[in-house]
Amino acid sequence: MATTDLAGHTIFQFLRPEQMKAISEAAEEVTLAPGEYVYRRGAPADHFFVVLSGQVALRLPQGDRFSIQIDEVGEGAFFGSCICFQLPEYALTAQCTENSRILMVRADVLKNLMDEDLVMGYAVQRLISRVYFLRYVETMRKLQAMVQSIPLEVTRH
Repeated sequence: MATTDLAGHTIFQFLRPEQMKAISEAAEEVTLAPGEYVYRRGAPADHFFVVLSGQVALRLPQGDRFSIQIDEVGEGAFFGSCICFQLPEYALTAQCTENSRILMVRADVLKNLMDEDLVMGYAVQRLISRVYFLRYVETMRKLQAMVQSIPLEVTRH
C-alpha cells in the first residue's frame, strides 16, 4: 500500500514519512466477504487492522454457537492487537458483516516504531487507549441495558 494512502487514517497521523514507509512495507491489504473472519478469539495477536472499506463485527464468543457483539467498526476504524498492552492473543473475534477491505499491519513493526520515537509512540498509544476505552464504556452501557431489561421477581417472606 502506498504511504500516501496510509496518511489519511487517524492511527497513522502521527508518523513521519520514513515511519509511514516502514508501516507500508509491513502491511498487507486483504479483501474479505461477509461472514469471513479477520481473526478468531485466541489466535496469536500479531497484527493490527484498519478498515479501509466495509464493516467488521467485534464479538466475544461463548462456546460454538453463541457470541455477544461488542462493537461493529467501519471505514477508518482500527482494531486487533492492542499494541499498548502487548497481549499475546486476540480477546475477541473479528468477522466481516459486509464486503470489506482490511489493512493488516504487523504489530511488532508499529510497536518498534513507537519504542524508537517516544513522542510519536505516546500519541499513538494515547489514541489507541482512548478508542479502546470508549469501546469498553459502550460495552458496559449495552450490558447494563441488557441486565436492566431482565424482569426481576420480588418475593416477600
